[in-house]
Amino acid sequence: MISVDGLAVEFSGETLFSDVSFVVNENDKIALMGKNGAGKSTMMKIIAGAQKPTRGKVNAPKDAVIAYLPQHLLTEDDCTVFEEAAKAFKEIFSMRDEIDSINKQLETRTDYESAEYSGLIDRVSDLGEKFYAIEEINYDGEIEKALKGLGFKREDFHRQTSEFSGGWRMRIELAKILLQKPDLILLDEPTNHIDIESVLWLEHFLVHKAKAVIVISHDRTFIDNITNRTIEVTMGRIYDYKANYSHYLQLREDRRMHQQKAYDEQQKEIADIKGFIERFRGTYSKTNQVNSRERMLEKMKIIEVDEIDTSALRLRFPAAPRSGDYPVTVSDLSKQYDDHVVFKNASLSVSRGEKVSFVGRNGEGKSTMIKAILGEIEVEGKCDLGHNVKVGYFAQNQAALLDPSLTVFQTVDEVAKGEIRTQIKSILGGFMFSGDDIDKKVSMLSGGERTRLAMVKLLLEPVNLLILDEPTNHLDIKSKDVLKEALKTFDGTLILVSHDRDFLMGLSEKVFEFKDKRVIEHFETIDAFLERNRIENIKQLDLN
Repeated sequence: MISVDGLAVEFSGETLFSDVSFVVNENDKIALMGKNGAGKSTMMKIIAGAQKPTRGKVNAPKDAVIAYLPQHLLTEDDCTVFEEAAKAFKEIFSMRDEIDSINKQLETRTDYESAEYSGLIDRVSDLGEKFYAIEEINYDGEIEKALKGLGFKREDFHRQTSEFSGGWRMRIELAKILLQKPDLILLDEPTNHIDIESVLWLEHFLVHKAKAVIVISHDRTFIDNITNRTIEVTMGRIYDYKANYSHYLQLREDRRMHQQKAYDEQQKEIADIKGFIERFRGTYSKTNQVNSRERMLEKMKIIEVDEIDTSALRLRFPAAPRSGDYPVTVSDLSKQYDDHVVFKNASLSVSRGEKVSFVGRNGEGKSTMIKAILGEIEVEGKCDLGHNVKVGYFAQNQAALLDPSLTVFQTVDEVAKGEIRTQIKSILGGFMFSGDDIDKKVSMLSGGERTRLAMVKLLLEPVNLLILDEPTNHLDIKSKDVLKEALKTFDGTLILVSHDRDFLMGLSEKVFEFKDKRVIEHFETIDAFLERNRIENIKQLDLN
């Protein structure tokens, strides 16, 4: 059992949160929720021991293992993927090596009566008691299972970690955490860089193999599937619900309704008291009653209603100019880099107005196909855009393409046309830009803020073919809902790459699966495909 007692964080005279206390029990699976800036990541860092609070403390048993996966991390580049993952067992391996070393010394030493010899005996006895109490594990097998579950192929195991992108390094770190079998796993946005199959594997592990878990995530399906408790951070305090995310939303709404009712009743009482004071102030016979009511007002604790998002932003794309019947046609397309074949003899066509999804493990060619469609890379075969196709493209690195010298408002204003220009501030607010934020230069924004701004910019451009490559990685649930509703009403053609199942569901009528160097066309909705894929993958998971 790990307890959080009286945590408070203050900086520059502002209180982020105060007097936060809760207990993490052995098998709790907790979603840490709240709007951006509420203090979720700060609280997680404090629990992990990576940051000190202003007041309060975290109490844990002496031998408790708390493992933390931050949003951003740096991994060393001096070893292979397998060697890096094996560092999860470094303490066990170190213990084993020390036991072997001491036993070799004892074999050759003859000073049986010396203090040093006696010390070695005591040390090896203590180590042996700890080491042999550990459950016998096939370490290589466990490492292989974790790496494969998170998307690595066997041939990747002996490649240097320096050859992999930041997202893949994040997976290595995640594998190390899972292999440690810690008492508490802390995960800050763990699904941002892994594909659907790996998310399914991670879900299965966290539910069936992990002990306690605290997770911050904007992936609604993921947190619903793994959590049994929700802690909301809001207005400097917390609310603790024994419920998963969807149930928590209902309970939160009930709580706010009760708060609002109590607040309204209190405001009426305050108005009545003030009315009495004003009416009888200076009336000698009522002096005591007036004074009594003034003291009552001074002592009264004003009921606060938790912040609630009252915006009802409904954003629609500009009308799509009419394109030809087939905006995208691909025939016998092949692409390889040196000896690595990405896909071979791939064919697909997308009709005008169709909404399709590209799915498959990372590295199977989804982004490569998009680059081929856009003419950004050379390929074998045919890849054509249809008549009058105007492309709107959101790349994974889209944020880097913004003009750093413009403000947030200017960035959006330069692409907004017609009546929608009057809604720019509302639209920016829907994507978490408000107040002074809209006057910030792009150069001052964080990576996540730039991603959201790039998405707003794309939403306002009149195009008839939208290609979105992992558009939701830095969007919170509200922003994702705004984007999803806009995509549903978009009257052009949509090609969507995403690992966020909740976002995908209800958006596309056809699926192209990238698998084993092939592109397989599935004439089914993304909902049907994902459900079938979920069942098949869970059957294949060898976790027992």
